[in-house]
Amino acid sequence: MKPQEFRRTQDPVEAQSWLKEMEKSFKLAVVSEEKKVDYVSYFQKDEANYWWESARALEEEEVIIWGRFKKIFLNKYFLRNMQTQMQLKFFELKQEGMTVGEYEKEFTELARFVGNYMDTDEMRAKRFQQGLKPWLRSRVAAFELATYAN
Repeated sequence: MKPQEFRRTQDPVEAQSWLKEMEKSFKLAVVSEEKKVDYVSYFQKDEANYWWESARALEEEEVIIWGRFKKIFLNKYFLRNMQTQMQLKFFELKQEGMTVGEYEKEFTELARFVGNYMDTDEMRAKRFQQGLKPWLRSRVAAFELATYAN
């Protein structure tokens, strides 16, 4: 399975998702630590490729490690204020007009941006429960959920 090419995006979530997919492809393609940046840069096309060539030229190190690439990439495509906005969106998320399935999908998508704030399964379960419609929340509360199984 060939990884998806990255050209450019205005959607920071899409950029972060592309990085995650590339990390998964490292395992399938058995990419060594030293070759990860070369591997990823092969899948950057057009504007994204031009950006990386410029950004790479500004780096002092001859070999760019994966962690450094991710930092540079996210600084370009996933600005810190967007991370904060996604975290706020997560903590303000309510089921309201959504079905439980739609709410769970949105919850799961936003949860990846809160990292250490939701570092236990119990915390995730409680936050999920808090966002449910009040009548449903009271029914779920009776179960005293200690884990969140998505």
